[in-house]
Amino acid sequence: MTMEKKLSNNCLHNDFKGKDNGYEWPQIFAIFISSLASLCCGLAFSWFSPSLPVIISDKENYDITEDQASYFTVLPPATMMLSVPLFSSLNDRIGRKKVIMIMGVIQIVAWSLVSVANNVYVFYLSRCVNGLGDGCLFTALPMYIGEVSNPKVRGRWGNILTFNIYFGQCLINIIGSNFSIVHTAYIVLVVPIVFLVIFYFFPESPYYLVMKGKEEEAKAALKWLTRKDNIEEDFLQLKYDVARQMSETGTWCDLFKNIAYRKALYAGLFLRISQQLGGISVFAIYTQFIFAKAGTNMSPSNASIIFTGLICILNFIAGFTIDKFGRRPAYMVSSFFSGVVLFLLSCYFYIDDYQIEIDLSSFKWVPLAGMMVFVFTYSFGLGVVPTLMLGELFSASIKSKGLCFLTIIFGVLVGSLTKLFHILESNYGLFCPFLLFSLSSLIGTILTVYFVPETKGKTLEEIQQALKGEKKEKKNEIL
Repeated sequence: MTMEKKLSNNCLHNDFKGKDNGYEWPQIFAIFISSLASLCCGLAFSWFSPSLPVIISDKENYDITEDQASYFTVLPPATMMLSVPLFSSLNDRIGRKKVIMIMGVIQIVAWSLVSVANNVYVFYLSRCVNGLGDGCLFTALPMYIGEVSNPKVRGRWGNILTFNIYFGQCLINIIGSNFSIVHTAYIVLVVPIVFLVIFYFFPESPYYLVMKGKEEEAKAALKWLTRKDNIEEDFLQLKYDVARQMSETGTWCDLFKNIAYRKALYAGLFLRISQQLGGISVFAIYTQFIFAKAGTNMSPSNASIIFTGLICILNFIAGFTIDKFGRRPAYMVSSFFSGVVLFLLSCYFYIDDYQIEIDLSSFKWVPLAGMMVFVFTYSFGLGVVPTLMLGELFSASIKSKGLCFLTIIFGVLVGSLTKLFHILESNYGLFCPFLLFSLSSLIGTILTVYFVPETKGKTLEEIQQALKGEKKEKKNEIL
């Protein structure tokens, strides 16, 4: 067996099957704890859904109009877009772990502001601070998870990031529907505090430590993540992979000129755009509003809890199916069936709004049932693949810039689509935005073939070589 093959078999980014080869559970543990950061952001993201009816109806404590409150959904993505370049730069300056911990501090500040808010401007400030937290999360956490886990662990458990976002959305609907604005803020404050206390004891990404020449710290991080007594071979392989990737230039121009970077960027752009055009962020923010307008037989608050709860459960399950079916096939199937379900719901809303002579009183269950089916079709592809692949696509030399660009695009999409939903629904009815999301998903089904690479079972280095159209390079004198 050659030294190159031996290194590859023993590297952090391969399976661990026993004491001699290390263990996977420390990596899984690191993913679970670091992903508490995404739970914090999920709680903040959907806070608007249960809080809007309370805030606009409580004239004694807040005296805020519906029009003023509508900006609560616009401010976080706007602030996120402005802050992303800063946090992207900090990723390579102070490390992924520290940026993620900054997110925890930011969330504590945001919820503290909510707890004392008595006018719209304090709420605006808290939402802007939430946007800063989103900027931290989406630039640092996918990178951290991708760099502390091997392909098997990343494929099965990397989805915890997305799961916790949806779990946070479900949790805030439950808490916000049963407690006051102030008490909700106090309860939610516990999450970022607990996260900061626990995550403090976890290691930095060994990729980052090698990039900064902190070899002893990188070895300690590898030993923590693998529980191996001898990690010298793992370290040499990691050092080689990082050195080869860092030997490539990583300027903003390279992001568009380099063929591998450009393919990664196109894939990331397509995944983010097609996911958001599927309507999920709009549904998360306007959950109770949609069910109230649809006139279901169930209360909007209960319907929203069921909707977000089902997303949580199905996304958790989906994490164990991605490596079985592959990223690209899962995304294609999910996009197609999500488009079909949304089209049928659009037809229902059109009849409800414009064909008033047709009696739909016996079909009030359709919107809730349809959204439940959508959650199922969405969760096993659209809901899992984009966030999972963000930490896989880019080389170490360009990763911060790539995630920075994609996070800005994500902010633009969330802000514009939530506003577009409000405009289309107000002028044409619910059928119009649902039709837009449906057609976008169906078109995305076809485009997936051209833009989404298959990363199933590949190390970060192997993915870079695949994007170049090459096999993994042989070890040379780059070290």
